Amino acid sequence: MSIIGIDEITFGVQDMARCRKFFLDWGLSLIDESPTRLVFETLNACRVIVAHSDTPGLPVGLEPDPTLREVVWGVESEVDLVHYAKVLAQWPAFVQYDQRIGCTDPSGLAVRVQITRKKHIDLPCAQVNTWADRSRIDQASPTYDRAYPIEVGHLVFFVKELEVVSKFYQDVLGFIVSDRYPDRGHFLRCTKRGGHHDLFLLQLPEARIGLNHVAFTVRDHHEVFGGGLHMSRCGWDTELGPGRHPISSAIFWYFVSPAGALIEYYADEDELTEAWKPRDLKPGPTVFAEWAIKGGIDGITRRQKNAEAPSGQFMTDKPKT
Repeated sequence: MSIIGIDEITFGVQDMARCRKFFLDWGLSLIDESPTRLVFETLNACRVIVAHSDTPGLPVGLEPDPTLREVVWGVESEVDLVHYAKVLAQWPAFVQYDQRIGCTDPSGLAVRVQITRKKHIDLPCAQVNTWADRSRIDQASPTYDRAYPIEVGHLVFFVKELEVVSKFYQDVLGFIVSDRYPDRGHFLRCTKRGGHHDLFLLQLPEARIGLNHVAFTVRDHHEVFGGGLHMSRCGWDTELGPGRHPISSAIFWYFVSPAGALIEYYADEDELTEAWKPRDLKPGPTVFAEWAIKGGIDGITRRQKNAEAPSGQFMTDKPKT
């Protein structure tokens, strides 16, 4: 029995129009729309729902809106769903409706499980030439004018009781610890074989609960750059990036989201198996990011934001005086 990934997330917001523009610029497809509800999809049909804060029946958030209100995890079969219905029935606010079951986790987040609606897709991706492996032959690496995310890859939450919340996801939902900041954070993945983490739980010194960020997988690091430059051209603010995480090896770019907290493009994360041994890591700036650009890159000049724009056709050209 195993959860296989994130199937759907729901935000509670006040500014529907601003969120509509943001997620369209982000590269999601708008498949359904009403004055109080927007339904977006990624390339593999992972859903992102934006609901007005006053929508009846919307689960209570961990913090004031805008924020994430509900997370739906996918399983493969009816057998899996029956299994999780039994184990989740013992937890607060248990619900069962429309082939979906759920409860609230120890932090109070609405957690649901359903048979996955995501679809398998085949996408051409960049090949990387290293000294040992020259797999890209007679072709240039791609460039992207913008990003079209494949799926919601992982979520990060602040929690007050790290061990308690982490135990719920491990013992009840079957998650596995990939790496740890002892007493501070747990990187958890859904399956024995898979990406470095689907969920990261972080306990701050000044303990609080809430959303840290939502991360979207794109096909390769070139699409991270292309998507980030497009968002910059559209006028959205970078929080940090592009950059690289040493822990997961992923290339990232974080933006400030009108739907709450931060949102991330990422690619090239580590793929783990049963043989992986969790590491205990000491948190710090260089552990979080091997390198990163604060404020991002300007989408027009293609230089660090607020840096002098290039002139001439080549970097060696000197401006005429």
